[in-house]
Amino acid sequence: MSAALAQLTSHGTDRRAAADEFRARHHGGVIGYVGADVPVEYITAASLMPLRLSGSPGTPSTAGDRCLGTGLDPAARSVLTRLLDHDFGPLDGIVVSRDCEASLRLFYALRELRRVDPALALPPVHLVDVLHLPHRTTTRYVRAKLGQLRATVETWAGRSIDDTVLADAITAHDRLRELLTRVAALRRLRPARLTGAEALSVVAATTALPADRATALLEELLTGADHLPEHEGLRVFLTGSPHDTGHLYTALEDRGLLVVGEDHDWGDLLSLRRVAAPTEDALAERYQYNGPAAPRASIRARAEHTRRAARDCGAEALVGYARTHDDAPRWDYPAQREVTGLPSVLLSRQPYGGLDEEAAEALTGLRPHAEVAR
Repeated sequence: MSAALAQLTSHGTDRRAAADEFRARHHGGVIGYVGADVPVEYITAASLMPLRLSGSPGTPSTAGDRCLGTGLDPAARSVLTRLLDHDFGPLDGIVVSRDCEASLRLFYALRELRRVDPALALPPVHLVDVLHLPHRTTTRYVRAKLGQLRATVETWAGRSIDDTVLADAITAHDRLRELLTRVAALRRLRPARLTGAEALSVVAATTALPADRATALLEELLTGADHLPEHEGLRVFLTGSPHDTGHLYTALEDRGLLVVGEDHDWGDLLSLRRVAAPTEDALAERYQYNGPAAPRASIRARAEHTRRAARDCGAEALVGYARTHDDAPRWDYPAQREVTGLPSVLLSRQPYGGLDEEAAEALTGLRPHAEVAR
């Protein structure tokens, strides 16, 4: 493993390390966020560090279950548990995007817990509501919501965000997206130069590092790409629930699969769309048209995206994965299976970050239109 890949993989797994280092150097200034609809450019422009919050599969989420109930996506319950346990270290604020029902309920829980129990020492929380309709009125709405976020981040930072500095932050994060797209292409080579688990870890690392440091590591990784190990396996495109850790990818690749693409926002969707210009209007349009994610996009849009993406990465099979209490992907799957025409399997109501025995068995005999559902 190259030095750059080793560092990125480390930060993808230990998501607190860089934040602790940033706090030590800058005496604070870390903002946690939930969801890919959060415009991190404002956080960077305020000289703060954005840290995307993730759950911990396999770790009890008792506190989150008590606050949110057990009928909600376990990833959100795990994030809340980790926040209550202060697993991410001191945060100066939390921004939650309204990208799905679980995120919205997480926001309300955090806001109320902070109000009724100051002893929990939860940071202030802000909700950003980005709509994804293709209308100019929607752009104006998103632009207004981004303005509210900018004002909130300025309050947390104790300083105003200069327009020139914001333009620099937009450019920096767009450069990061460009590099992530090039890194994703490494697992699409034949043979692949990255596994799916490694690629996912690299993406995760860039959401737990300052943008300039993440950029430098990605550039170093790409420079030495020809020396990375080669990987083979049944090339699969993964659709369905998002994955904030590499547990599921590792489980798939341990069974001889190679995840060469996906359509969730901890993977390829995070870097798919660029900002057309370093302005707030262009930034609003970037987040408005980002996607299509399962909770917010139509079945038709999801199917067309999956068809193109699976073709472009040379997928040989389609794996649909729906986590327990995340029902949207199961509605998308029939159309995705039809338009791709690939051998496929649907793994439904799966445990957070893992596979049940029935799903594992289905993967061993992946055949056209195979389906595991309950």
